[in-house]
Parts: sequence; structure tokens; C-alpha cells
Amino acid sequence: MTAEQRVHLAKSAPPAYSSLAGLAKQVGAIAADAGIDDRLKELVQIHVSQLNGCAYCVRVHVEKGMKAGLDADAVAQIATWRDSGVFTERERAGLELAEAFTFIHEDGIPDEVYDRVGGVLTEAEYVALSWILISINAFNRLAIAGRYAVPPRDAGAAAPR
Repeated sequence: MTAEQRVHLAKSAPPAYSSLAGLAKQVGAIAADAGIDDRLKELVQIHVSQLNGCAYCVRVHVEKGMKAGLDADAVAQIATWRDSGVFTERERAGLELAEAFTFIHEDGIPDEVYDRVGGVLTEAEYVALSWILISINAFNRLAIAGRYAVPPRDAGAAAPR
């Protein structure tokens, strides 16, 4: 079955999609109130989308991340964040938490991850990042199930700033 033949879940059940979009908006407000900056928010969403194999969401959040201060070097280093020196301690905690939430089916949130991340983030930051990660995992599943297209970029078009 091709992507064109698939049911578009968001268009087929607008109230459900509206609720998911509303969740994302509320999560954004919680993150802002907790002091989660847009760079960190987009960084973890890119990483989760990469881990889940959601090309559509990777593109969306790389674009948003670039507007939030990420550069090509930081984006390229996400996959190797443990060995890279380009991320702050808070960003590293967020990336580690992103992996734990994405692979939650394996070990839950392991105590050592919870303790390490909790030693860096406040409780409000932990809560906000957790909700960001829950939200992006849901959006990844929506886009992957629907095989949302990621066409090549026009070679003459400028990258978003």
C-alpha cells in the first residue's frame, strides 16, 4: 500500500488530532513556565524523531531548532551526543531522558537515568521535558503510521533561518 492510499489519521479524525495538537500547545506552555528554552525543546524532539525513524518530524523540528539557535554542527552531533562536547549539561540530560522515554518499553525510566537527570534538572524541568517527550513520541507514531511524505528540497531554495 502506498502513502497515497493510506488513511490520513489527522484528517480522518479532526477532533482527535485537535486534542493532540492542544496537548502539544499546553506542553509548550508548561515547558516555557519551567524555563525550558526552545533550543532544548527542539533538540530533544529531533533526537526522539531520529530514534523513532520519523523523517517528517525530524524535518519539522530541525527547521524549528535552527530558528531556536541550533546550528548544523549541533544537529549533526545529536547522534553522538555522549561523545560530543557541543551540548550543555542540561542538554545532555534532556537527550538522555529522550532516549529513556523513547525506549520506555525496555526498562521504563531506569533509576540511574532518573537520578542522573534529576541531579541536573529541576523537578519542573523534568516534568516539562517528560511531557515534551510523551507528545513527540505520539506525533512520531501518527506521522510514521501515515507515511507522511518528506520530499526533496528545491536545490535553489534557501534553508530556513
